[in-house]
Amino acid sequence: MSGDGSTRMGRREAALRISQAAIAGAAVAGGAAFFAGRAGARADAPAVPDWRVSPAGAGARVVAARGDDPARNVRRVLAALGGMEAFVRRGDVVLVKPNVGWDRLPEQAANTDPEVIAEIVRACRAAGARKVVVADLSCNDPQRSFARSGIRAAAEEAGAEVLDARQLRLVPAEIAGAAAGLEVFEPLLSATRVVNVPVAKHHGRSRATLGMKNWFGVLGRGRARLHQDIDRTIAELAAAFRPTLTVVDATRVLLGNGPQGGSLDDVRAVGAVCAGLDPVLCDAWGAAQLDVRPSALGFIVEAERRGLGRGDVALVRELGKV
Repeated sequence: MSGDGSTRMGRREAALRISQAAIAGAAVAGGAAFFAGRAGARADAPAVPDWRVSPAGAGARVVAARGDDPARNVRRVLAALGGMEAFVRRGDVVLVKPNVGWDRLPEQAANTDPEVIAEIVRACRAAGARKVVVADLSCNDPQRSFARSGIRAAAEEAGAEVLDARQLRLVPAEIAGAAAGLEVFEPLLSATRVVNVPVAKHHGRSRATLGMKNWFGVLGRGRARLHQDIDRTIAELAAAFRPTLTVVDATRVLLGNGPQGGSLDDVRAVGAVCAGLDPVLCDAWGAAQLDVRPSALGFIVEAERRGLGRGDVALVRELGKV
């Protein structure tokens, strides 16, 4: 952190938070007017694919590993699930969806750890993927967010094509519920496999942002209005977007002042990663790393009620620390 003096960062982040709060408030207030005449999906909007697979011998549905090396944690959980080859076929186009929402360093735990993303990209390429795309629609400046998070450099070095908001084209998609009428970025719909890779962190409205909340980052203009009934909306997005695999990064977790954070005092080094086929259970595990009971999170309760997965952390297979 020697390049970012605490005084300079504190003043800059304070100003940034004030301006973003004003922007978010205006977006929510103006959401109804903006979407007048756009309620509901367009008649020509394509359905969102279901990217799930049922791999033979995949082992436990959700596996967690702990240790000081994020890449090794990823390798261990993937191996316990049968390897990335159980999920990605030769010739697949894989979309890896991290959280790159904020202009933050990895140490600040506001974005997915770059080493986790790089190892997932390498695993997809080794499994025979024809192309791996890493993409997200950032809340802060996209160029700075992808650079400062370390994700652009790490993902490109691992063999991925990295796309931020400047390169992403928004297209209609058939989405039910509060997000009806919102567009998504096109590489999501053209992917044959999707790996959702959130970071575990605090959120001011939903108390935690994990895998199911991470789908906000595929949505285009107008998504701020979805915060009005956030628990229901998160569950609706989990029903709409069914990834091949969910990988929750808890290398470092943000315990307060989320989702963008800023202060290292809010960060805890956990050194853990979990992965699995049940996105609700992955989120429940992530909540536990934040010292939050899954049953206290409305979106987990709602997603479980809808039959989208299980919320009992005892079902997660823990590989332990190495």
